[in-house]
Amino acid sequence: MTCLYIAATQKSSGKTTVTIGLCRELIRRGLSVQPFKKGPDYIDPLWLGRATTRTCFNLDFHTMARDEIQALFAREQRCANLSVIEGNVGLFDDIDIAGSTSNAEMAKLLRAPVLLVIDCHGMARGIAPLLLGYRSFDPDLRLAGVLLNKVGGTRHETNLRRVVEHYTDLPVVGAIHRSAEIQITERHLGLIPSNEFEQAESQIESIRQAVMAQVDLDRVLAIAAEGGRPYGDQMTLQDEPARVAGRFAGVRLGIARDEVFGFYYPDDLLALERAGAELIPFSPLHDGALPPVDGLFIGGGFPECRMAELEGNHMMRQAVADFVADGRPVYAECGGLMYLSRRIEWGDQKRSMCGALQADVRMHPRPQGRGYVRLLETAAFPWPRSSSEQPWPEIRAHEFHHSAIVAPDPAWRYGYRVLRGAGIDGRHDGVVHKGLLASYSHLRDVGGTRWTERFLAHVAG
Repeated sequence: MTCLYIAATQKSSGKTTVTIGLCRELIRRGLSVQPFKKGPDYIDPLWLGRATTRTCFNLDFHTMARDEIQALFAREQRCANLSVIEGNVGLFDDIDIAGSTSNAEMAKLLRAPVLLVIDCHGMARGIAPLLLGYRSFDPDLRLAGVLLNKVGGTRHETNLRRVVEHYTDLPVVGAIHRSAEIQITERHLGLIPSNEFEQAESQIESIRQAVMAQVDLDRVLAIAAEGGRPYGDQMTLQDEPARVAGRFAGVRLGIARDEVFGFYYPDDLLALERAGAELIPFSPLHDGALPPVDGLFIGGGFPECRMAELEGNHMMRQAVADFVADGRPVYAECGGLMYLSRRIEWGDQKRSMCGALQADVRMHPRPQGRGYVRLLETAAFPWPRSSSEQPWPEIRAHEFHHSAIVAPDPAWRYGYRVLRGAGIDGRHDGVVHKGLLASYSHLRDVGGTRWTERFLAHVAG
């Protein structure tokens, strides 16, 4: 198994662009590439999945146990020539001072050699002490090569290469010069998702050409070949427990999927399907009616960016509002919560949404909730559990939102008490209304939080 961990010294260094270009060029050369992304991220995996034509999976210390990370990594890389893991933030950055959940720890856990991407804008001889420090900070980490990014020109590249070669033994595998043509437009929560970016394929092709011309792919592959198996020969590759498989056959679940709504974890969707549910996509943006379904899952996205068009689709807004009013099962996360509100306010614009929740949502210039959350289930939580099951002792999830509920209804019931994070009001999340659970928190069906099974039980009644 060959694998490569692409990390950076800090966030916004261009590692996603580099990873996209590498993956697409390797695909063009006939290799099958399995992408992974560290951390709770929807947008980068959409791009990586599109670049590789394979589903990108998230590896996250916050929500997953270490053996679970290893098992997922081992299972999904079986049918690929090469696995590529894109890191998040900086290589050693972590909220834990010991760095126990950093990119470096993930790379060591997966036995993956690290290719370090460096934003070289304004940098010269100072790259040497930076690399020497990174090399000595964690001797157990396999730091295998350097890729110079955002280089100012030929003279700049020559000087940087000369410095790195003189002071370190790290190979420089490439130098990508600054170019507006290969930059993916960013939005308040990161890159624009590929599912709403019409020029995504042409953008990926431009990035591929830049990487092909400025990166030594053979040297990159040689580094990747140094990767080892994550748990040797004792790997246990398990799928969903047998007790879940097919249990909810016949359940039809409507999933909002279009240019607005696209934030779903692929392993969660697989878990829903393995449990027997039929996933029926619908578009709040384009469709005039809901398909015949037993429940709805409205995931995250950026409804504020297409709120005029969402408002204009009166028939769909009414159909969703009626579905909720009838007490039918609905689960909504973040963007889905916003769509179910009465209206979205952004600047001087106000656009009507479904009105299933009698409150407005206002966009703010700064994040209102961002990062990991810890939740406790309340007595109002609507999804059933078997008589032998206990409430989840603690739910580990995440949130990313610039919006906030304007004046939450004091009579609202909540499914979660927030231990860490923002949620709806800093203390609660998960509005419970009839058959609806709507939250800012994003769940993932890992680490003991098997939400898909419980939601399907709620849908099946």
